[in-house]
Amino acid sequence: MGLSKGKFERIQACADDQGVIAAAAMDQRGSLRKAIAKARGAEVSDAELTEFKTAVVKILTPYASAILIDTEYGLPALKHKAPRTGVLLAYEKSGYDTTVPGRLPDLLPDLSVRRIQEAGGDAVKILLYYNPEDDPKINAIKHAFIERVGAECAALEMPFFLEPIAYNDQLGEGLELAKAKPRYVAMYMEEFSKDRYGVDVLKVELPFNIAYTSGTLGFKGEEAYTRAQALQFLKDTASAAGKPFIYLSAGVSDAVFRESLEMAAEAGVPFSGVLCGRATWQDGIPVYAKQGLAALEDWLADQGVKNIQMLNEVLARGAKPWWTHYGSLEAARG
Repeated sequence: MGLSKGKFERIQACADDQGVIAAAAMDQRGSLRKAIAKARGAEVSDAELTEFKTAVVKILTPYASAILIDTEYGLPALKHKAPRTGVLLAYEKSGYDTTVPGRLPDLLPDLSVRRIQEAGGDAVKILLYYNPEDDPKINAIKHAFIERVGAECAALEMPFFLEPIAYNDQLGEGLELAKAKPRYVAMYMEEFSKDRYGVDVLKVELPFNIAYTSGTLGFKGEEAYTRAQALQFLKDTASAAGKPFIYLSAGVSDAVFRESLEMAAEAGVPFSGVLCGRATWQDGIPVYAKQGLAALEDWLADQGVKNIQMLNEVLARGAKPWWTHYGSLEAARG
């Protein structure tokens, strides 16, 4: 079954002419504030967050098919985006409630899908921390949450981009989580491809942690799997997906992210692009923190643009149109 006319047109507004989603992410809020403050050794104001976001949007969107941004600090930046760049807006609150187990999600209280649409959004993005092997009661809450967002998006023909992030608070963030990651990514891609959730595009993690993948440039010395196994994980998770999917950079360096995408292309995975944030612009944080806006803009115009152009070259070689999932452009149109 294809998409409604409104959803089709809005997803394509976030893609390039070939149907590849080459999107930049600038919706970081709490993490961005902390990173700038750490580099500066001083507090960061709301106005400075907006200033940083505006510089990224102004200088990088001419090279991106879409920009993902937040409504809290990022809306003023959209006035400076390239004219043909699509807009994805984050609907969820930044972070999660640490006083209860399960990393439960919540929506920004002053937003709705209608308001996202009115603010110029072409699509809605939700980040969801998800452990498919968690307490069923916790996951029932998360499933119902996504069902509600999906229904709200469907009512207004707004595309729904879901970003599940695998976690396990008992395993931590190291080797043991790396070993579980291929399984977790496959399970959540299969789960949220179900029609009941109304998800249109999955924004997913690569199903391996390259720092624990021997035989790669990103390998840090402790092995969870080999490069050959990682290629198989890419194939396995792709076969679990029933929706178009794009990859997120998860904060790795631009070189490591490109290496991971080259592996996806080598594996013949039909990924439809990226939503890439920190890999492109994170090295500009200390520049801004210590030298100010003009220095950040100079860095973005040089290295930031080079990063995104090199990423786009990888996408040109490996990514498939988002409508490939539907079989053809005509089938996607419904």
